[in-house]
Amino acid sequence: MIQDRSFLLTEQRLKASMNLDALSIEQAVALLHEQDRFAVEAVGRERAAIAQAIRLVVDQLRRRGRLLYVGAGTSGRLGILDASECPPSYRTDPSLVQGIIAGGDVAIRNSVEGAEDSPAAGAAAIDEKRVTAADVVMGIAAGGTTPFVSGALRRARELGAKTIFFCCVEKFSGEPPADVVIRPLVGPEVVTGSTRMKAGTATKLVLNAITTIAMVQLGKVYENLMVDLRASNAKLRDRAARIVATITGLSREKAFEWLDKADGHVKLAILMQKRNLDRDKAAALLASSRGHLRTALEAK
Repeated sequence: MIQDRSFLLTEQRLKASMNLDALSIEQAVALLHEQDRFAVEAVGRERAAIAQAIRLVVDQLRRRGRLLYVGAGTSGRLGILDASECPPSYRTDPSLVQGIIAGGDVAIRNSVEGAEDSPAAGAAAIDEKRVTAADVVMGIAAGGTTPFVSGALRRARELGAKTIFFCCVEKFSGEPPADVVIRPLVGPEVVTGSTRMKAGTATKLVLNAITTIAMVQLGKVYENLMVDLRASNAKLRDRAARIVATITGLSREKAFEWLDKADGHVKLAILMQKRNLDRDKAAALLASSRGHLRTALEAK
């Protein structure tokens, strides 16, 4: 028996878009823009839950745990997108933040919609990742009822992992249990049921907040500068040099020289120059400061 999901907020019809097919392009753009604001406002109302989720993530990452996103379709792809940005932006190991999508890697580019219907597959994905009590598993399901996500969250809790549940619907019977629930109620979509729209925007905003602020708490940012980026291409190497120059007052050319001495590691380059240290001593000071550049710069 196929579940009747008509009661879900994300499956309701939006009165403002009932004549969408009769609007001009300009009118349709204005309507979408107006509705997008509801996504931002809905996320704003979830600030307390988002902060709670970030504290949980930071605590687990400090225990050498991981953050694993689980989703299907758009939700799964957004989790993978957020996870994939962490290594270049914050010099994290690719295993630290991971995305799991129903249907596997082929579902990243292609629709494998039936894959989301199996809770057993979600549980198996958690087992495959060897989840432990040190990890955080965040289930992302805009409509709330994705069996793959529910199965993954329930299995993660059995293994002792911390769990976060993200959805854009009111609490419902059978909702998967979680340590933290983030529930931005964005309202019905402009195109009924198309949760890649407002719900997708809300998802991206929440995931941005979680990983960005978690990485700040872990010492990956100094002031508002990306001091732990991995200079893996020309754009990032240029940014790395500008960061070194900004903090040290060096010229761009000299900043590149210090980056070379630090093997491309921005924080080490800054410490070596500012504290007049060799690479090994700078690395030791940074380690004793738990990776926080501000602490290392101010250490007596």
